Amino acid sequence: MNMILRSFDMLLGRRPASMQVGAVCRDPATGRVLLITSRGTGRWVIPKGWPMEGRTLPGAAAQEAWEEAGVRGRVHPTELGRYRYDKGQDEGFAIPVEMRVFLLEVTALSDDFPEQSQRRRQWFAPAKAAQHVDEPGLRRILARLDGR
Repeated sequence: MNMILRSFDMLLGRRPASMQVGAVCRDPATGRVLLITSRGTGRWVIPKGWPMEGRTLPGAAAQEAWEEAGVRGRVHPTELGRYRYDKGQDEGFAIPVEMRVFLLEVTALSDDFPEQSQRRRQWFAPAKAAQHVDEPGLRRILARLDGR
């Protein structure tokens, strides 16, 4: 049945969602989560990117957390949640993306990391972090962390 629906969507010109992975970086001592700014718009987001050859999905999320936020830690192997969003492209259009989110318990935070000059980062209580992000699905995931 899913194959029939996908075929129908493609006939109508709808592209299937691509997959990305993201990391909710949490300080295990305080429960706060780290948000970073996106490079293009400066919105508050979590570290995220495309799956990587030779890495598991949680491993790719952990790598993105290092590259984009300077975070090292223990990533949980099970998904914290999923959400969909439209990712803007350089050509001016957007593609649908299914984001798979993993929890990363932060053990180290470096000031020297690959994208340090392109992003800002800030710690928030999960409920406050939820108020700062645009994606409703990510808001729900962050809000569920409050008090955990």
